[in-house]
Amino acid sequence: MMRQLLCTSLFLTAVALSPMRAHSAAMVKIDGSSTVFPITEAVAEEFQAEQRGKVHVTVGISGTGGGFKKFCRGETDVQNASRPIQKSEMDACKTAGVKYYELPVAFDAMAIVVHPQNTWLTEITVDELKKMWEPAAQGKVTKWNQVNPKWPDLELKLFGAGSDSGTFDYFTEAITGKSKASRGDYTASEDDNMLVQGVAGTKGGLAYLPYAYYEENKSRLKLVAVVGGPKSPMKMKAVLPSRQNVENGSYYPLSRPIFIYVSESAAKRPEVMNFASFFLKNGAKLVEAVKYIPLPAKAYEMAEEHLKKGKVGTAFRGESEIGLKVEELLKREATL
Repeated sequence: MMRQLLCTSLFLTAVALSPMRAHSAAMVKIDGSSTVFPITEAVAEEFQAEQRGKVHVTVGISGTGGGFKKFCRGETDVQNASRPIQKSEMDACKTAGVKYYELPVAFDAMAIVVHPQNTWLTEITVDELKKMWEPAAQGKVTKWNQVNPKWPDLELKLFGAGSDSGTFDYFTEAITGKSKASRGDYTASEDDNMLVQGVAGTKGGLAYLPYAYYEENKSRLKLVAVVGGPKSPMKMKAVLPSRQNVENGSYYPLSRPIFIYVSESAAKRPEVMNFASFFLKNGAKLVEAVKYIPLPAKAYEMAEEHLKKGKVGTAFRGESEIGLKVEELLKREATL
């Protein structure tokens, strides 16, 4: 499904940019996170069908960081983001006079996956993940038994998000304790399908990727439970990602809300405001359709209220907050 959605996006982009279409239909331009992409693309298809050719929606994938660069220059109307806006991006938007609505649209869990023939790993601790991924591991931790002596003397091959990805920012903050603090000698990609292919073809491979991509490829990957440690509600119990475990906070620290950001000036155009409202009204069922986890109904209602009342800005302070509940987020005051 992920590949089909990407092909659909490229087709819709080409159609929307044709001269005849450009003059006959309004356009909504979206870019950003590959994690949020499948949800937004599904919403875009439904929205365009409802609009019967009056509006065309283009959805690009340049990663959360790359997308925010465009968004804060006023080049896009909507930004897909798998993490909250960061301080440097807030400053860039402020300098350019770009105000925005911050709208959580779903939950995502980062799945830890290995090759199906991996017989030694059913669970992993946050500390073990840190030993693999921290900057100090670069060039030094190259075999499985260097992380845990019970594991085999086999080459460890790591796959993960690229540095422009919000998934990279969140994972590093949750696991190594500092956003963007990661070893650099791993296979990195903003395309999560590339990570799936990498692990599926490497017996000693391990990756972190959005749970929806595991769901789409579960016959090719093995899912690993995570022991969250002292700060986890489950303490030292191993927990697998699932809808229930994400909703109740027990899949800690690798679950999070994901977002769209809507430009306030763009939202003055009816096609953009209508798209954002359609997203919040219909998002829950479409989130489930592409294997993500919907927010509670109340959260979508609160987000739509923010949109109607013109509540611009972010509830964050320039960084992610591990373990934050979405209801708490939506009650906060927003700042630009």
